[in-house]
Amino acid sequence: MPHPSAELHHPSDAALSYVHGAHDVPLIGDTIGRFLATIAARHGGNDALVVPHQQVRWTYAELDARVTRLAANLLALGGRVVPRGVKGELLTRGYSVMRGYWGEDDQTRETIDAARWLHTGDLAVIDAQGFAAIVGRAKDMVIRGGENIYPREVEEFLYRHPKVQDVQCVGVPDPKYGEELCACIIVRPGMTADEAEIRAFCQDQIARYKIPRYIRFVPAFPMTVTGKIQKYLLRQQVATDLGLAA
Repeated sequence: MPHPSAELHHPSDAALSYVHGAHDVPLIGDTIGRFLATIAARHGGNDALVVPHQQVRWTYAELDARVTRLAANLLALGGRVVPRGVKGELLTRGYSVMRGYWGEDDQTRETIDAARWLHTGDLAVIDAQGFAAIVGRAKDMVIRGGENIYPREVEEFLYRHPKVQDVQCVGVPDPKYGEELCACIIVRPGMTADEAEIRAFCQDQIARYKIPRYIRFVPAFPMTVTGKIQKYLLRQQVATDLGLAA
């Protein structure tokens, strides 16, 4: 939407829009609100692409709950299939799944099981209509005193704060609870914020155990050359800065 040519196009010019990757950023919502295009949400990676069976005209609010229609799906947690409406790891199989990693047989066996289900590492919930909502990454989940915290859920909430431009939540070591949540926030240009303000924003809006124990204001996140956030490096940096590194 920030592109200078955006004002030159009429909403009717956009017949179909594909959503791939982080669907919850404000830019996507603005695009839907402006062009009112049919949204086809896709989920996948280099090892498997899950394409939708159908395109549905979604509002921005509905998009969060109906991220993608899976071509083939299974949700499993701890090796068992979980019922609809319960979080679990997203598994997929079908023509779009790769045969394996070239020259990496061990990694292939870790990712694709004997029944040819590819374990994506994504946590998801499938609703009664068969739509899946991606809620985070299994390896990013924070276990605080036996409670599971999904960083993406907290991040999406914090994006609502008017001063938050970007946010990433990571788990850091804690001697009492095993892990605590830390929110790393990039504030919008020209604005300032403090920890008390962010915590007050969370109070009575999300569960108490989901409120970040630590809040850090950072200028940027560690990124790959392709622009992906390196959460494991961010986790290491925060733990070191807080004196919590193992």
